[in-house]
Amino acid sequence: MSDHSGESGLTRGDLARRTGCNIETIRYYEQIGMLPDPPRTSAGHRLYAEAHVTRLRFIRRARELGFAIDDIRGLLGLDAGAVPSCADVKDRTERHLADVRARIEDLRRIEKVLAETAARCSGDKAPSCPLLDRLAAV
Repeated sequence: MSDHSGESGLTRGDLARRTGCNIETIRYYEQIGMLPDPPRTSAGHRLYAEAHVTRLRFIRRARELGFAIDDIRGLLGLDAGAVPSCADVKDRTERHLADVRARIEDLRRIEKVLAETAARCSGDKAPSCPLLDRLAAV
């Protein structure tokens, strides 16, 4: 890393290791404007700062919680160019929570149908199968 002598910062690989994020994902976040372009060395190598680590960890955690990229943009203040208020963050979070709860209900219905259908199946080698019949039913 002789290109980096006298310059402090993290390489993209360092950033990936520090955050547990894939290098390609870091590139993607840079391309879509979620992660600001870092300064470069005289040799053109990117040098990421602690602010990049913090932002990338925020993005990763928000993604783990199921927030969409557009919602994360809003949480970061990227879509309106201003820092969101607590009310804005709460509104986005409550909408996301409602979506999560709806998906949970959908999954519970799916679980019930699958459990009922599996219970009807003997699992033997008969040519007829209630699982396939249920899937084929409209």
